[in-house]
Amino acid sequence: MSNSLPDLHSHLSQLAKPILDSLLKTPYTPEEATKISTKSTLESLLSTKSSVKDFSLACALLSSSRSSTHELLAWIPSHLSTAAEAAFSDLSKAYNDALPADEKINLAGQLMPEIVPVLKEKIKESSINKSDEEDEVSAASARAPVGFAILAAYQFRWFVSQVEYPNLGKMVNLVVPCALTCLDHWSPEVKGQGMISFIHVAKNVNAPELGWYGDVILDACCQNIASSDEIWLYVVEMSVLLVTCIQGDNPRSSWFEKMLNEMLSHLERQPRNKERCIAWLQFIEPIFNAIGLVLLAHFRRIFPLFFRWMHVDDDETVLLVLKRVQTVIRLTWIRNTPYIDRLVDELIVLFKEAELRTARDEIRTDILDILIMLQQCKGQQFETAWDKHKDDPDLTTLACNLSSEPTLKEESDTSCVAVLGFESKLMSFSCSSFLQFLNYRGFYLAPKIEEEVTGPKVKVKRKVERKPKMKIKPGRRLNRRGQ
Repeated sequence: MSNSLPDLHSHLSQLAKPILDSLLKTPYTPEEATKISTKSTLESLLSTKSSVKDFSLACALLSSSRSSTHELLAWIPSHLSTAAEAAFSDLSKAYNDALPADEKINLAGQLMPEIVPVLKEKIKESSINKSDEEDEVSAASARAPVGFAILAAYQFRWFVSQVEYPNLGKMVNLVVPCALTCLDHWSPEVKGQGMISFIHVAKNVNAPELGWYGDVILDACCQNIASSDEIWLYVVEMSVLLVTCIQGDNPRSSWFEKMLNEMLSHLERQPRNKERCIAWLQFIEPIFNAIGLVLLAHFRRIFPLFFRWMHVDDDETVLLVLKRVQTVIRLTWIRNTPYIDRLVDELIVLFKEAELRTARDEIRTDILDILIMLQQCKGQQFETAWDKHKDDPDLTTLACNLSSEPTLKEESDTSCVAVLGFESKLMSFSCSSFLQFLNYRGFYLAPKIEEEVTGPKVKVKRKVERKPKMKIKPGRRLNRRGQ
């Protein structure tokens, strides 16, 4: 226990004893393959001579078991987790009561400078040495059982989650290196806890506070996109939150392109993987919002995936796809793309398929919203695609709704539509206002796209009044002023 902390040993023993007694009564049979005993580790941390640091580490493990299905923690009953959380809260209150009224601080945060370096070393013990080509998983496990790294990763994640904005920003130099060590580990369980820690960091730390760690963190995100299925949910959420936090004001950052391409490559290789598909659709929207019109460059990879996922059996996936399609239309005005006709055709097919689905009403409502958005912003091009289907007797309701919507001609020189609202609320702007809005939001319009929105720029020739040439008399010289 640090000398700067109040002496709480007497109170600590009162808190630890009932937890230790309950732990001793809990049955536990460790797996032979794990080579470590979580129960023995907890017993040593809760011993009568334990310090505030050891007691806190024990509480971190017991509390972490709530969110874990790993064999090292799954045996811990929920009442032990609840008791540990209550005990740590009680200890934290007693700790703050012993301090002056104006010095109330977070006990977990106060302990982290002492605890995090120890946890980082435990995680590194079973990591693969990347500088040694012969170092493999088996060699790393022989040096130290991976179970110790897993327990340390759970403890680290728990401590990080106890500190929030703005205090977490002051601990970046302590937290980020340990979280990166977790991401570099070969165990998916250790990686996952590092990812959850980074998710918490992204939500509670400002971009300037991450400082020069930015590129290192984003590179680690890209390296881990190829993670296993059980943690892909975390890697997508982590990557999206961190890249939008660090590069949010730069829609043309190469990190957006690199990360999006990496994710799309893995989705293209496993387009039928339901878990990966849902995770990506759930968390990708902040990247879409951040890059805006730059999404146009990714249409050739995004839309084929959308078209495939529209017709899967899972209603949740279909609804997520339709929401992301609405986002894409809202942000890009879906210009310069050959996918309009195909999109209308696929939506019509899905509208008919929805008759037999549980989420029929929600799916059909979203489809109608998308078609109205297309009608508003694509004008004649949409009408051409819709003409093939408008007389279909199965689409009577759809046709009535679409026929009541006004159509704007794409070639109009006086107005254009920016689909800026949510829930299909459309706002009309003049072309110049639309461009001013995009510039205000930080979007860059390539000259070619800008010309399509506003029309070609006309060069106006201005008459320039020229002063008559002075007649100079022979033999006369002019001074510098021409006099």
